[in-house]
Amino acid sequence: MTPDLPAWPAPDEFVYGPTLPPPAQWARPGLVMTFNLECAGCVSRGIPFLKRLHAEFGDRVHLLAVHTSHGHRVLPRADVEPTLVKFARDFAKLPFPVALDLSGEFARAWQTEGTPHWLAFAPGGELLRSVYGSQDNAQTRLQYLLEEWAGAESSGVRGSGADSGDFPG
Repeated sequence: MTPDLPAWPAPDEFVYGPTLPPPAQWARPGLVMTFNLECAGCVSRGIPFLKRLHAEFGDRVHLLAVHTSHGHRVLPRADVEPTLVKFARDFAKLPFPVALDLSGEFARAWQTEGTPHWLAFAPGGELLRSVYGSQDNAQTRLQYLLEEWAGAESSGVRGSGADSGDFPG
């Protein structure tokens, strides 16, 4: 079920890259990752995985990283935004937009379990997958789903035992 879309970052909450409209307005599939810079799995596995998806799928999918306080310390915007922008621009060199969820409202509205948490949307905004974690199994499931949606012909992260048959056709 898709929650009401007031739980989408406002234009002034996009702190890096272009503003991305809510998934209901998407003509392409997309993947949103909630993360926090204090989450080791987010920084060491989640962000690199999202960058790899961008390199493979490019403009065939929407990608967004939402920095959330849900499950983490709540800090004022003045303490979070400069570090987040520096991370996105200078350290990680992210090729996709980044938004802030200072209150954790976005993450709670989408019922995320922690960070990183992935929300996979079909064109038009239907939430098809909600996946918690950054381990190989989570990444493989998301990779297969995007391959199916975007029609990618090859993948570098397929693991043995992964079954793409459980994703919608």
